[in-house]
Amino acid sequence: MAKPSAADLAQEFAQSTLSLAPVIILGSGASAAHGVPSMNALATHLSAAHADPGWTTHETNEWTALLAELKRGVDLESALQSVRPTERQTHFIASATRQFLVPYDMNVLDTLLTDRRYLPLTRLYTHLFDSTHKTLHVVTPNYDRLAEYAADAANISTFTGFTYGHLQNRAPSSNVRITVEGRPLRTVAIWKVHGSLDWFQDSDHQIVGLRNTGSVPPGYVPLMVTPGLDKFRLTHGEPFRTILSCSDSALSSARAYLCVGYGFNDEHLQTKLVERCDRDAVPLIVLTKELSPAAKAFLSSGRCRRYLAIEEGATSGALAYTNAIPTGFTLDQPLWRLDQFLNHVIGVLA
Repeated sequence: MAKPSAADLAQEFAQSTLSLAPVIILGSGASAAHGVPSMNALATHLSAAHADPGWTTHETNEWTALLAELKRGVDLESALQSVRPTERQTHFIASATRQFLVPYDMNVLDTLLTDRRYLPLTRLYTHLFDSTHKTLHVVTPNYDRLAEYAADAANISTFTGFTYGHLQNRAPSSNVRITVEGRPLRTVAIWKVHGSLDWFQDSDHQIVGLRNTGSVPPGYVPLMVTPGLDKFRLTHGEPFRTILSCSDSALSSARAYLCVGYGFNDEHLQTKLVERCDRDAVPLIVLTKELSPAAKAFLSSGRCRRYLAIEEGATSGALAYTNAIPTGFTLDQPLWRLDQFLNHVIGVLA
């Protein structure tokens, strides 16, 4: 019998990992594949935003300093860490971010109305639920609602830490489920650690979830943690404290991980993942257009004991790396894309 190739072993590892119903980590690359802008585009959008004439001199100076950093080509996260915006400026940035992202998010929903198979995530959910599993966990820093839309397209229930309906409150438990004849529906639990386009807070810090609201309701501000010095302070408040606890719980009990478009640049997400990949040899799959320096450093550190990472190749294929072959090998198909990866691992969509 011929010795299996590196590609054969990678496919075997991928199938084995998916059979464990991995926790799915969605980074910005997962949304960018469907037209949702990246941080670079957001930086350009914020650069064109005008300072509020009601701001104080200090606030105007801070905004001018931020714009100067962006004009110098500094990335958005670093630029926001170089200034100290006031609370109302933080709200201004969150509102401008939301206003920018909503049309792209809605475009994805419009596309799903005509093609429910548009998002490969839908097929992934369906495949993973072709088992005895009742709950899948998704952890994401993305504000958009693509993870929810993908579940809706497959008629799968979702839970984001809020109650159901149009006026959503924070759920009393992390295990709220819809039941039919006493049986809980299959549910994708989506832990949005940096907030959602659907979440808002009023001046008394009362929190509400509103489904697919186009604009920010009067008297409310978006509950979205944007990059900057206040990032860690904001995540210590609700609902982020509870969401992060649920995210940590999911990552701590995961039997495998599947990262899509994630760059390993967020301590909120990856601390538990890194710990378990090292301590418990939990298998990890990474699919991304380009492995970030942080991802490469982690994978090559020896702390990730069982992994398959795939990025775009120089031509039309892909480059793959495993714990057995960390220097990499080529694949003749673009398996860094989730749709192509699923075609290869679980079969072409009928």
